[in-house]
Amino acid sequence: MTRMMLWPFLLLAVIFVAFGIYLYIMQDKMVFFPTSELVITPDEVGLEYEDIFIEVAPGEKIHGWLFRTTIASDSKPTSVLLFCHGNGGNISHRFETIEYILGLGADIFIFDYRGYGQSDGSPSEENIYVDARACFDWLKIEGRYKSEQIVLFGRSLGGVVAIDLARQVPCRGLIVESSLTSARAMAAKMFPFFPISLLLRYHLNSLEKIGEIACPVLVTHSPEDEIIPYDMGKQLFATAKSPKCFVALRGGHNERLYFQDDAYRDALQELISGTAARW
Repeated sequence: MTRMMLWPFLLLAVIFVAFGIYLYIMQDKMVFFPTSELVITPDEVGLEYEDIFIEVAPGEKIHGWLFRTTIASDSKPTSVLLFCHGNGGNISHRFETIEYILGLGADIFIFDYRGYGQSDGSPSEENIYVDARACFDWLKIEGRYKSEQIVLFGRSLGGVVAIDLARQVPCRGLIVESSLTSARAMAAKMFPFFPISLLLRYHLNSLEKIGEIACPVLVTHSPEDEIIPYDMGKQLFATAKSPKCFVALRGGHNERLYFQDDAYRDALQELISGTAARW
């Protein structure tokens, strides 16, 4: 009878351990959701661009597009946004943002991490940081931009990438949109009854890094975000140094309702124009 009573507990223990092993092994696939096919190209929407390939490791190149705006003038110095996208799809899924940024009068360079789109290799936490730094260096050397013209823009997982880069390099400003504080905090949200933090191979610790950043910081997040909690955006903002600004967005994590929001547009334009230091 005692053995029969123990069987359910032993079965639960086996399931618990098996689930832990599964989570440990499958973390890469839980963090990154790359796709290779470009669903649309700039040619198809009538945008002029430069097709860029940057070597990031022996035999590995990453792919990106550089768009130059036609709105800039001598009285409005050109800025370029280095856009670090989220963990799904590839650069061809971001045309709404590309066209929005060009409409603000800034150039934009969007790239795919290793394993995404036409980029070689496989994504990892180390690789996404290295890839972003390689793009920043390319903009300065080959793109002929100055550090003070470059705005780092990271959305979702890309916010983690942009924050890591902003603490390493001088730049005009940093935009962190709908991003997380750390992998540990996200794991606790996703698996509240499982000690997954003990199994994590990823850190993605933006909360630890954002306080080291010296440039103006714009943090945006929606209270309606169903994937990354709004509180994480508020925590990032609270930890960042001044000058800084927070804009509450509208809509779910992958909605862009806020593109019609004057507060969002104004904040971006202040970063682009270089006047955000007054925040």
